[in-house]
Amino acid sequence: MKHLIIYAHPNAGSLNHLIKQTVVNILKKENHEVVIRDLYELNFNPVLSLEDMAGQRRGQVDTLIGEEQKHIEWAETITFIYPIWWTGMPAIMKGYIDRVMSYGFAYRYDQGIQKGLLVGKQAFVINTHGKSHAEYSAIGMDTALRLTSDKGIYTYCGLDLKHHLFFDKADRATKEIVDRWVAEIEEMYLQPVTVC
Repeated sequence: MKHLIIYAHPNAGSLNHLIKQTVVNILKKENHEVVIRDLYELNFNPVLSLEDMAGQRRGQVDTLIGEEQKHIEWAETITFIYPIWWTGMPAIMKGYIDRVMSYGFAYRYDQGIQKGLLVGKQAFVINTHGKSHAEYSAIGMDTALRLTSDKGIYTYCGLDLKHHLFFDKADRATKEIVDRWVAEIEEMYLQPVTVC
């Protein structure tokens, strides 16, 4: 299967980097094709410009954005890996969504009805955050995060979201906890899944 990993964390010594490497190792061990788009390594420009917006409506995108869209077209499965900062995704990931998952490519409107265009592709999302699950649940942030990303972005664009993992208290995780998360990631990817 063709797997695309879209990754956003600037620190090569981070837990997110370990998660990304874990996913890569699992997929390669299972003989999948893997392409990684490390947004910080790419120095991806997250700023959606007026030129971008005008081009999207005409079905024209910047050459570099077109390259990212080709990776998405190629993929059968897409994994998004990023931390939750200020109760949302890092700016570089949000800018990637703004610029790459553009109108006419990832979604469109037919007679006023929204239509996701990435149908037939599976998606996985893995996030870390500092707050505990209990703290996020108490204020409804867990629900808000799922609504704004899962429904507001991924399924909106037609992706078949298979799993969304949230690893809490990530800044205080022990080796035992991280080992448990690694096992959870492995179990997630080794479950039988099919492309529509």
